[in-house]
Amino acid sequence: MRPLIAIPGRRSPKVSVLRFSGTIASEAMCEAVWAGGGEPLVLHGPDAAPAAELAERLGRFDGIVMPGGGDMDPARFGQTPVPEAEPPMAHDDDLDFGVVAVVLSVGLPALAICRGLQVVNVALGGTLHQHLVDGAVAHRNAIHDVVAEPGSRLHAITGRDRFEVSSYHHQAVDRVGAGLTVTARAADGCIEALEHENGRLLAVQWHPEDRHTTSTTDAALFADLVERAAKHRADR
Repeated sequence: MRPLIAIPGRRSPKVSVLRFSGTIASEAMCEAVWAGGGEPLVLHGPDAAPAAELAERLGRFDGIVMPGGGDMDPARFGQTPVPEAEPPMAHDDDLDFGVVAVVLSVGLPALAICRGLQVVNVALGGTLHQHLVDGAVAHRNAIHDVVAEPGSRLHAITGRDRFEVSSYHHQAVDRVGAGLTVTARAADGCIEALEHENGRLLAVQWHPEDRHTTSTTDAALFADLVERAAKHRADR
């Protein structure tokens, strides 16, 4: 049986194939988890879901992908929004921060992607740059190199010092949260990967689901998550 991998759904006010709003996960993300050997399942986030219930629900899963999405409310990290910031989605913020709290408390194997990385960082007391200005490295809708730290889990998974990634973000980590270590950067110094001290959470700023069918380094991230999830299930 494939390990069950939760993907917190993103709430959309309108989906073309539905009559009403929808809770969705990207096809690319689901396909990347499936290709890595996992069973992707969308985690619904009902309004005002009790934290204890969320912990019980996540206990049924073997691993989790924290996906990308819109900007979070900057009040979460003690700032007011800059003009370039997107309007926050309170529902997505509540769900993501609730999920991260459970993930960290129980050690659920996790891969956090783009916004997911940012939520993890803020949940642990870190802050964000609300808007990256254009510079030597393009971060929005671009392909660029990252350099992995030797000895990091990321370096071991990818087997590479430097590799290309698909990037789509305009916010990034500023102050790093407690218990997190920077394990990759872009040429402009932008933090591209974080790892938690418990060894079960890897977070990347890029979108490995974009090129998982053609990039061995991106595919390896999902295969690693599924492998960790299978071990977690076996150990329970």
